[in-house]
Amino acid sequence: MQQKVVRKMKISEIKTLTQSELNARLKELNMELFNLRFSNASRNLANPVQIRNVKREIARVKTVIREKELAGANGGNDGK
Repeated sequence: MQQKVVRKMKISEIKTLTQSELNARLKELNMELFNLRFSNASRNLANPVQIRNVKREIARVKTVIREKELAGANGGNDGK
């Protein structure tokens, strides 16, 4: 099975994405995580650290999504 490598994005790059782009990125990362777990279970995964890296990337994207939700609810006022 061919492994698709998802490029790691910096948090500053993630923050520039729109809500729909963030959701698409999250869906892509979840599919990548599924494929990595499947490969790991069938002993075809060369580097198991990829699973951890994709999980962290998912967490970054979810964090930015939540920040944008809170910023929208606050009317853009972040309490400063």
